[in-house]
Amino acid sequence: MSEGVPPTRMNQQVFKGKKKAAEGGHRLLKKKADALKVRFNDYAKNIAETKSHMSGVASSSFFSLTQAEYAAGNFKQKVAEGSMQASIRVGAGVDNVAGVKLPVFRRFDTGVVQENQSLGLVGGGKKIVAVREKFTELLELLIKLASLQTSFQTLDEALKVTNRRVNALENVTIPRIQGTLDYIARELDELEREDFTRLKLVKSAKEEAIKLAEKKKKLLNDSCKE
Repeated sequence: MSEGVPPTRMNQQVFKGKKKAAEGGHRLLKKKADALKVRFNDYAKNIAETKSHMSGVASSSFFSLTQAEYAAGNFKQKVAEGSMQASIRVGAGVDNVAGVKLPVFRRFDTGVVQENQSLGLVGGGKKIVAVREKFTELLELLIKLASLQTSFQTLDEALKVTNRRVNALENVTIPRIQGTLDYIARELDELEREDFTRLKLVKSAKEEAIKLAEKKKKLLNDSCKE
């Protein structure tokens, strides 16, 4: 690439501008990569904590279900025969981290009142309410985990792309531009040396011509005196 660029002062300024722009882009991308890395680590930690918490809540939920079945009998069939309208839905939003859009899932209540809300009031009602609360908590954790993992995967891909761009600028683009600048500088130095040598030869030739003219003039004056 370097040898294909004419070594001129104008091209030298052009490539200095390109290098400055590339270095500026490298700094911005490095900051972006650092910001993504911090958030990436936060998500990884949050996912681990959520999974650990969810494991305990899941165990507690199913234990609570066993207690409710013992107290109120097998009420699963009654639940299945109830309203199929969802009382809880999941909504999607977007979070922005260093220009990267991350999907965010949130729970919202639909306002639907389940027909089986009064289930078990006669026997084991409190246990059934406890089951509902436990599984609602478990559902919220599942939604949170889904949101975290989806954002984590998006961040992971964005971080890889950003790091590739940083490495390309750092190890390919900027060194290539610098190589071109070095080539132009060498060629311009060589041209300056050639110009200096040429000027020196011209000056020397002029001095010789002046000396020769003075010598001829002196000889002419001497011959006239005789």
